[in-house]
Amino acid sequence: MAQDLSEVRFLTVAEVAAMMRVSKMTVYRLVHSGELPAIRFGRSFRVPESAARAAIERPVADSA
Repeated sequence: MAQDLSEVRFLTVAEVAAMMRVSKMTVYRLVHSGELPAIRFGRSFRVPESAARAAIERPVADSA
């Protein structure tokens, strides 16, 4: 069953960028591409903390 929204902690794009150590533009690109789920509040986005943590733990493709 889905988690109750009152239990979900949402982060701003700036908080996610700091957490992932990338630029805010990179976070916006991830959100717009669908790789990072987010909810839009007015003109800003909020990312569930669990989604940000999952994105950090996701393996990165090896370019070698």
